[in-house]
Amino acid sequence: MMHSSLRKQRLAAFIQAVWDEGLVDAAADYIAEVYTIYHDPGDPWHGQMLDRAGFKDRVRQSRAAFPDQRFAIQGLFADGDSVVMTWLWRGTHAADLPGFTATGQTIHMSGATVYMFDADDRLTGHWQITDRLGVYQQLRRGRQEASPAS
Repeated sequence: MMHSSLRKQRLAAFIQAVWDEGLVDAAADYIAEVYTIYHDPGDPWHGQMLDRAGFKDRVRQSRAAFPDQRFAIQGLFADGDSVVMTWLWRGTHAADLPGFTATGQTIHMSGATVYMFDADDRLTGHWQITDRLGVYQQLRRGRQEASPAS
């Protein structure tokens, strides 16, 4: 029970430091030498195994369009070597994405992620579901609002 509690705290600290604050180099303190993205449809890294340098690059690229992004953790649930995090996310669309020029609008998303840990309490990968359709719709709406009327 105590071990699960420590992993939840460690995961929350990882999310805050690396994903919210953008302290990319801090990822080395949290992830194993190999990090696997088991399931994350729509993510360019879906199905890939990343070393620490590759993981850091993924964070940099993911944060580039939404540099002020923040996760609001809704729940943390431990089972065995995994911790499930349910979350709400928001970020200002400040830089271009393929097919979407920056709109300056705040985009919202929700999801659930299962994070796997090794015996040394390092993150080894994740399995994730997110509302990517909702993000796409918000980006489309933002693009339409930014376009001059014809």
